[in-house]
Amino acid sequence: MENWKFALKSILAHKMRSLLTMLGIIIGVSAVVVIVAMGSGMSESLAESLGGDNKDVEVYFTTMQNETVGDGMMSGVVYEEVSQEEEPTLTDNILEGLRDIDGLDSYYTTNSTAGEVSFGKKKADNVNIIGVSQSYFDVKKYDILAGRKFTVNDYTKFARIIMLDKNLAEKLFGDINSALNQTVSVKDKSYLVVGVYEDPNAGTAFYGMQSGGNAVMTNTQVAAEEGVKEHATVYVHVNDVTRSSEVGQAAADYLTRATGLKTARYDIFDMSKMLEDFNQQMAGVTMFIGAVAGISLLVGGIGVMNIMLVSVTERTREIGLRKALGATRGNILNQFLIEAVVLTSLGGLIGLGLAQLLVILINTLQLMGPNITAVISVPVVLGSLAFSAFVGIVFGVLPANKASKLDPIEALRYE
Repeated sequence: MENWKFALKSILAHKMRSLLTMLGIIIGVSAVVVIVAMGSGMSESLAESLGGDNKDVEVYFTTMQNETVGDGMMSGVVYEEVSQEEEPTLTDNILEGLRDIDGLDSYYTTNSTAGEVSFGKKKADNVNIIGVSQSYFDVKKYDILAGRKFTVNDYTKFARIIMLDKNLAEKLFGDINSALNQTVSVKDKSYLVVGVYEDPNAGTAFYGMQSGGNAVMTNTQVAAEEGVKEHATVYVHVNDVTRSSEVGQAAADYLTRATGLKTARYDIFDMSKMLEDFNQQMAGVTMFIGAVAGISLLVGGIGVMNIMLVSVTERTREIGLRKALGATRGNILNQFLIEAVVLTSLGGLIGLGLAQLLVILINTLQLMGPNITAVISVPVVLGSLAFSAFVGIVFGVLPANKASKLDPIEALRYE
């Protein structure tokens, strides 16, 4: 305990010199922590954007087969057309067979269009309009802010109705309640607004694709008005996310068999594989940049060793006096080694504080994007502190060893 007091006393006795010595450690630790925090934030944001909890799996028709070539960051996917079969029309009877698949909780289908939505003189261009099946709202769990969802009669009677998302409603009407029971024009056709909703996934990187807004109609109406398939895209919903790929592939295989496809097929977007590849590449980039930032730690360690050697020279008489009074070589070695560890550990703590301030600044100014948050994890904090102390041990050994080997008589004679 006495050695720790000596170490703090020595550091405080030369505040400016100690601060300048710690500067390399401070910069290195803060740089590494901020870089890792930004990488973690980007990975978490992408995971959320690629389907959040990954409970919904898209099943799509394809005439292509793909093969991954290369390895690591140089890998790529080569697509080859293997069929000229046309996409079959999915019927309600075929789709109902999906419910027999083990692990599948529910399914829904969509089709889509885009166009101008207007009310009076106000208009929104390039609005995403999604046609949805009856089970859509049971799965998606939208927040209905005003009005109602679609009913069975809306589908069977091809009702000319529409639901607007919160942002689009406010853009056209000023507030959500004013939108209810108003008639809007979509591509010169009139639709009654029956509800205003908010999607919990709104704001993620892949939501909306920079469109002018989002709206929902029945898929039967979109099919009738736009001449598209009623069940253009199929999504299967699972509660056990660990089985998402398994259940999704089972659904794709079922639709391939049920529609009698020979060379074409139904397939799934495996977001987990995409996310895994991204995380591997992001980890490589983070490690590379972190290694570059870690050079500051190396420079800081050399600075610590240099200043500790100066300290040994300045305190030669003190060392000789302590040895003359009975201090062993181990006592002297521990004293200077602890002083080096305390110096680098303090630098690490200050670096962590600086990193926290930088992360707060990055998140406040949204420098990484409106929905990406840099995150400092506990393992990174503990690892930074441990590495700072390790630097002190490594670069403090030589000065401490030199101090412990001083001859007490020669040290006392030192001027």
